[in-house]
Parts: sequence; C-alpha cells; structure tokens
Amino acid sequence: MSKVYLALQDNDMSRYIVAAVEEDNPEVTVIYQPAMVRMECEGELVVKRSTVEAHLGQSWDVQELHLNLITLGGNVDEDDEAMRLSWN
Repeated sequence: MSKVYLALQDNDMSRYIVAAVEEDNPEVTVIYQPAMVRMECEGELVVKRSTVEAHLGQSWDVQELHLNLITLGGNVDEDDEAMRLSWN
C-alpha cells in the first residue's frame, strides 16, 4: 500500500482542518514544514465536513479546502460531506 497525502498552507483555517483530520484518521502523520502542513496516511485519508465544522464552530463547505490546498497525492473522491484520498 502507498501513502496518500494532503498538504495545506500553514494558516489559521488549516489548523482547524488538521485537527479534524487527526480526529478522523488516528493513523495520520502530520508534518509541519515552513508555511506548510503535510498530512500523510497509508491507504486512505478522509476530511469530513462535520468534524471540521465542530472544530471551526461554524458551517464549512468541503470545497473551501481548496483555498488552502498546496498539493495532494491519491485518487480524490469528493462530495458535500467529505473528501477522501485513496489509491484504490
């Protein structure tokens, strides 16, 4: 199995997304680099709208993830509830 990854700009909004990803993906590895946060995981990585909203304290659209996105690796499956990265 190969790792999937997601890299976001290191800013206030991304911190909520990272916290949500850590909650929903306990096996995720978070790597803090200058101006960037990289999250990588074996198999699948999920960003759930409901979890981000719980951390953010307001409504959040999954499409807003793209405002902070630097790069990603994996096949993308995105809908109104979540974005999933996998190599399936």
